[in-house]
Amino acid sequence: MPTFTYKAIAADGSVAEGQIDAGNRPDAFRQMETRGLRPVSLAEQAGKASGNGAQGTARAAGFDFKMKSNKVTAKALENFTRLLSSLLAAGVPLSRALVILYREAATPAASAKWKEIHDKVIDGMALADAMTQYPDTFPRVYTAMVQAGETGGFLDVVLAQIADFQAREKELRSKVMTAMLYPCILLVLALVVLTILLVFFIPRFQKVFSGFGGSLPLITQIIIGISDVLRSYGLFVLVGLFVAVLMVRSWFASEKGKRVWEGLMLRAPVVGSLVAQFAMARFCRMLGTLLGAGVPLVQALNVARKSVGNQILVDAVSTSIERVQEGGRLGQSLAECRGLFPGSVLEMISVAEESGRLDAELVRIAAVTEGDLDRQMKTAVALAEPLMLFLIASFIGTIFIGMLLPIFTLQDYIK
Repeated sequence: MPTFTYKAIAADGSVAEGQIDAGNRPDAFRQMETRGLRPVSLAEQAGKASGNGAQGTARAAGFDFKMKSNKVTAKALENFTRLLSSLLAAGVPLSRALVILYREAATPAASAKWKEIHDKVIDGMALADAMTQYPDTFPRVYTAMVQAGETGGFLDVVLAQIADFQAREKELRSKVMTAMLYPCILLVLALVVLTILLVFFIPRFQKVFSGFGGSLPLITQIIIGISDVLRSYGLFVLVGLFVAVLMVRSWFASEKGKRVWEGLMLRAPVVGSLVAQFAMARFCRMLGTLLGAGVPLVQALNVARKSVGNQILVDAVSTSIERVQEGGRLGQSLAECRGLFPGSVLEMISVAEESGRLDAELVRIAAVTEGDLDRQMKTAVALAEPLMLFLIASFIGTIFIGMLLPIFTLQDYIK
């Protein structure tokens, strides 16, 4: 039987600490209530489970030969989200649904994580707040949408939407990976061939041509210069590139770097439009669903803005929320976010606001935008493969032209 360590407030106001043997956490809470204790914290004591034979001896000695990973996979998170939505829609209480989820989890890592979420919810913490403490598992947008569902009382609907988002992103990622597989293989093979040419072939070619007293074309000189660098400092170049990639990645992970990256994404020719449309669709769907559930406009705006994802767009929406709080109309206030809301969408929001059907119109705008996004994403993925092949062909073609130009002029020096 598990042993729980507790900290509680006794009837006389003093702080009491101790241990309780109970079958589970609810049983431990009931025992504390019968003793007149108001729980402050309750934690299951580790290391009480006993093993059998060699396995028990190894664990008792502090060793565990089973390889474990604390990382929850994207598939496990999607299954968790969809099953929790189904259980809540069927009327199962949240605490019981979480118990079912951590008992039926496919991996030990997922089971442990869901149990931690369950324990925090049982202790009185909101589900969104509990998820916020695990940012490596639950992204910021995920927890924002869960908070919206808890605020409006439609958590099962929001979880179903999150699961659909996850499935759509997984499908899109799979399409991109499939489209990029063939060009990436060609790129690797091309880099191997070019490295061999630059390191072994071009230096010998340079000696042959310099014997005739000729001068190489500029493009050939650049290629030979690259060859000299690779032959003399190839290892240092690789180490330098590796360190540079790590530094750039670390900087983009910081708050300032993240904002710079998000700004670059918004200004990108094709990607920027897709990012803005996706953020707008998510914002409109969240806001429309919250308003339909009876949540006040300002409160709904504060929750929905967190679902945008891009911090630059979040800041822009925050400015619009301040205008609404000052008494401005939603359509006019959102006009400050031209990068997020096109003029046609702003006009539809203004008309819906005047006619009193803002919630339904926002959901409709989100549905139309998502359908348009799907078509644009399919087109972008279809164009990605030939574009990458063109870039590879241009790169390889430049190298070979630089090698062939001296051969065309070699006969002049021979005469």
